[in-house]
Amino acid sequence: MAAQDRLRTYRGKRDFERTREPSGRGAPSGEEEPRFVVQIHDASRMHFDFRLQVEDVLKSWSIPKGPSCDPGDKRLAVPTEDHPLEYEEFEGVIPKGEYGGGTVIVWDHGTYEPLSHDRRGRPVGFAESLERGHATFRLHGAKLHGEYALTRFRGGADEEEAWLLVRKGPARSDGHGTPDPRRARSVRTGRTLAQVAAADGEE
Repeated sequence: MAAQDRLRTYRGKRDFERTREPSGRGAPSGEEEPRFVVQIHDASRMHFDFRLQVEDVLKSWSIPKGPSCDPGDKRLAVPTEDHPLEYEEFEGVIPKGEYGGGTVIVWDHGTYEPLSHDRRGRPVGFAESLERGHATFRLHGAKLHGEYALTRFRGGADEEEAWLLVRKGPARSDGHGTPDPRRARSVRTGRTLAQVAAADGEE
């Protein structure tokens, strides 16, 4: 499916004459390793947006409590519409009244390694592993590192799809666990949500 079709839902929810979110006209960067980004989004409810590049779009999940470095934490991840690759760099204020109105900062970004295999140990394409409902990957971010898994535990014709994001392996104790979102700083600009909101409000 072409990126234009994959982004139909994304574009249909936004008025790009009002929001500075990217409309998605770029092309894949050609890098060998796919990208990921974690954004903190102070919308009607504070949450983290977790996005993984799969081919020419960012597959996206809303994670209310954010990713955790503790393998004992199973974090609810609710899938949202595919986003354009350029969204990895988006930071700013989505106008009130627009879909997702509120402030966004880039908390972490980097690359990831797909690690999914079938029962015989043979590699499985990442898009296929997501379709099957279980994908493993290793993050190489400024803050998040190590192996994680996304597992679908609910979804069907009559119920909302939901996943769990879980850290695999030993817990990390390097100070980069899930932050207080209001104190967290952007990995791109070093700003907090409040600082981004104030700066955008002055423009």
